Amino acid sequence: MVLLDNGLSTAMNTKIVGSGKEAIVLAHGFGTDQSVWDKILPYLDKHFRVVIFDWSFSGAVEDHSLFNPLKYSSYDAFANDLIALLDELNLQSLVFVGHSMSGMIGCIASIKRPELFKQLILIGASPRYINIDDYEGGFSKSDIEQIISSIETDYENWATGFASLAVDPKDPLSVDKFAKCLKRMRPEVALPLAKTVFYSDERDILDKVVTPCTIIQTTHDNAVPNSVPSYMQKKIKGKSTVENIDADGHFPQLTAHIRLLDVLQSVLGFNICHSQEHI
Repeated sequence: MVLLDNGLSTAMNTKIVGSGKEAIVLAHGFGTDQSVWDKILPYLDKHFRVVIFDWSFSGAVEDHSLFNPLKYSSYDAFANDLIALLDELNLQSLVFVGHSMSGMIGCIASIKRPELFKQLILIGASPRYINIDDYEGGFSKSDIEQIISSIETDYENWATGFASLAVDPKDPLSVDKFAKCLKRMRPEVALPLAKTVFYSDERDILDKVVTPCTIIQTTHDNAVPNSVPSYMQKKIKGKSTVENIDADGHFPQLTAHIRLLDVLQSVLGFNICHSQEHI
């Protein structure tokens, strides 16, 4: 493992593991940190140079001044951070795996700097969460307003409840892991970030994405309805495919990591050895 000691890389707790010729970047979503990839990392680092990091909002980031709510009021600033990080690491033509909000961040970054990205893998990504007209985002406006209100008034209880909805409840250890990550994020960060995420509407950027995309969706995700991947596939300009994982919840990397790895090895063309102890 390489621990980086310069600029943005250090601030974002960036690590590089593995020694493959091809680089793959794993980007976590709302409320988590790089540890969300722990179950799949031992498989990927045998084939790739794997880059993991923490976004500025993560509770794992020590410098709390890095997250400026005004700056990060849209995904654009996160995309700029991603590009700056990749430039600092001198990486190009890489595979980007973005979970949840990071999926859309990766799409935006790929539009700004297409040469940096060979492929986008979007896990549980959504361009918009609020239903409108003939678009099903999964939530009514009042649903989102209730989420924002709950974060504002009782963040600890909201985090516990949201974790049990977002993560497959049949995996209580993973539910607990996400709840703890959420609580480490701090409510003064969670509130503005939740507004950025849940009020986002990035549908218009999809037809500007030319990097090949694989959209990965679980069969039952409380955050993203099954209609969203097909919507994204139709709108994305470049080549895109949808891969379904027979699993519940928004976090297949936590609760269905072997099935997620099966999809990744098919898409990326590597072979993993399924050891029973890891299943």
